[in-house]
Amino acid sequence: MKGFGHFVNRFEETVLAVLLASMTVVTFTQVIARYVFNSGWVAALELTQIMFAWLILFGISYGIKVGIHLGVDAFVRLFPRPVFRVFALFAVVCGIVYAGLLFYGSCGNPFATGKICGTGYVGKMYKIGIHTEDLEWPRWLVYSILPIGMALFAFRCAQAAGEIWRGERETLAAAHEAEELVKEHEGVLKD
Repeated sequence: MKGFGHFVNRFEETVLAVLLASMTVVTFTQVIARYVFNSGWVAALELTQIMFAWLILFGISYGIKVGIHLGVDAFVRLFPRPVFRVFALFAVVCGIVYAGLLFYGSCGNPFATGKICGTGYVGKMYKIGIHTEDLEWPRWLVYSILPIGMALFAFRCAQAAGEIWRGERETLAAAHEAEELVKEHEGVLKD
């Protein structure tokens, strides 16, 4: 599993870096083209929006990996550690169910049809043949990030469940930045 997990890490990091760099380049060149040359590329906004959507859906799973999602756990932290751990595992299960629902909506049931993404939203876009407005890319290709992103999200949630179960991780959420800041600056406000 470590080999596959390492591959997924590198894949996510590479895609995120390429998407962010590409968005920056497209936006920068568009600003220069408009304000310096009084011209521009009509499809630049649509391309940037598509890349941003892909960035978000790849970033969701990467956020689980590095533990940067925000969470409100003040209430559940009042419980003893074993009960808190059950709540953390419940949160992971909720994440996997959420990913499963969105995967099913975007792909349908590949086990029932024998086709990947045949009956879901992506498959319907493929059958209908609708294209994006300015880029004229097939919409099914643009929307294919939905099942990809949700599969990665479910994989990361399953990884987090294993880490929580083994005691290597507490929750899906990030560390408590506010508590850390208070500890850092404890002596500043003393009378």
